[in-house]
Amino acid sequence: MNAVEKEPKVQLTGTVLAVQANFYQVQLDYDKGDKRELVPLTLLCTRRTRLKKIGHSVMVGDRVIVEEPDWAGTRGAIASVLPRSSLLDRPAIANVDQILLVFAAADPPLEPYQLSRFLVKAESTGLDVVLCLNKCDLISDTLQASIFERLSSWGYQPTFISVYNSINTEALLSRLQNKTTVLAGASGVGKSSLINKLIPSVNLRVGEVSGKLAKGRHTTRHVELFELPNGGLLADTPGFNQPDLDCSPSELAYYFPEAKQKLEEGTCRFGDCLHRDEPSCVVRGDWERYEHYLVLLEETLSRQAYLNSSTDPESTLKLKTKGKGESHYEPKLETKKYRQKSRRTQLQELQQFYQDED
Repeated sequence: MNAVEKEPKVQLTGTVLAVQANFYQVQLDYDKGDKRELVPLTLLCTRRTRLKKIGHSVMVGDRVIVEEPDWAGTRGAIASVLPRSSLLDRPAIANVDQILLVFAAADPPLEPYQLSRFLVKAESTGLDVVLCLNKCDLISDTLQASIFERLSSWGYQPTFISVYNSINTEALLSRLQNKTTVLAGASGVGKSSLINKLIPSVNLRVGEVSGKLAKGRHTTRHVELFELPNGGLLADTPGFNQPDLDCSPSELAYYFPEAKQKLEEGTCRFGDCLHRDEPSCVVRGDWERYEHYLVLLEETLSRQAYLNSSTDPESTLKLKTKGKGESHYEPKLETKKYRQKSRRTQLQELQQFYQDED
């Protein structure tokens, strides 16, 4: 008697659009008849236990293989993850082509240092950076030209848009066509409004700028990919005011285009030059963001010292978080006499006292 042959499992490829708890929204691509047309279909999927056992995570943007889709219930299971072309840790997203950095020209006012910090973080990913300034209708043409000239000296050609008045939004949409783009920027600059303008069917919740702090309120809570009408995907990310810097001090200068150009044109006297007070340094000099570089350099140096001492039991540094994305490193208490005793220690001492009395 011949063994019953099992039918091969149906396997389809797709892209993870969102991750919520232990479920994944996957947009599938499958062949339709002889036309070989890619027809998107969204399935709610789980992850195979095998992936969890081998420690293979599934994140937004992953290209995955889905087995045995339940067409009636629109369910499926992710069997494997295809190799990633790029990977971001914060936000956690894979296979990104470029970063769309959105800031406001006004309301909240444009802060050069905050913009520099976001630009350095974006440059550290190694992806293309597209700089966009929203709410250009709130500033004069003269001020807009001044901002453009200033940012050009930084090495960027910003695109001025107005979501409210539909200025240059179509031109921006063409730069996103057929690419996977991460949308980033401080809170309150109009990221959710921009997505609603580019993709009207999304209808994201929009927040207002705080009048007291002149800062935006967070409206996005998780990373999610949205399909653009002209092709491509756009990832909305949670807004934050101060992105973390995880680069080394020696790498920092290369994330400033104007400093990188100086390094390409000349060579510093010392190979480990931090471009601070070393002699014969080609980077140190009169360029606008040099002060920003020095501030960020101190932060990266403190972070490196913390990482070097984190494995040392005699470490004298600890990380202190102040909220709103701000953190710093401060010394630990050198002796135990300033630390409060635990309840367990106090109880043991009390028991020992009564034993001695007896």
